[in-house]
Amino acid sequence: MTTPTRPDTSVTVSVDVAAPVEHVFDVFTRQASTWWDPDHHLLDDTVDMDVDLRAGGTITEVDAAGSRCTIARVLVVERPARFVFTWDVSPRWEVETEPARCSEVHVAFTALDDRRTRVVLEHRYLDRHGDGWERMRDAVGGAGGWAVDLARLRRAAGAV
Repeated sequence: MTTPTRPDTSVTVSVDVAAPVEHVFDVFTRQASTWWDPDHHLLDDTVDMDVDLRAGGTITEVDAAGSRCTIARVLVVERPARFVFTWDVSPRWEVETEPARCSEVHVAFTALDDRRTRVVLEHRYLDRHGDGWERMRDAVGGAGGWAVDLARLRRAAGAV
């Protein structure tokens, strides 16, 4: 059963990318380190983002020494239209180990034509994080949040 999201507990950001939908989906999922803001990692010196692209997979940061930090669980992969994952990061910017206290990130990829794709990212259920969830909402929804990442995605994926 899906729980409806309240507008104040979610953040929605979108961007149009000058590239085919399959390419944009692949850059988002398989080349996350090309668009993920380098200042937004839990590990210092993160050099790669490993996305296990299957329901039940994970999204893991990898640093230069090979240390790994899992920050999300993959819930849905519908290539090239949809990708959903949990946000296993607490309002203290630490790994959240309690699944009930994790929000979800829903990403839709829509072909506008053969060479343009609209990406809509909705970070839902931020209130699941408990105390401090409003700070998380303001951070991911603010000028330095998902909007920065999607602008970086536009540049990374648009270079086809």
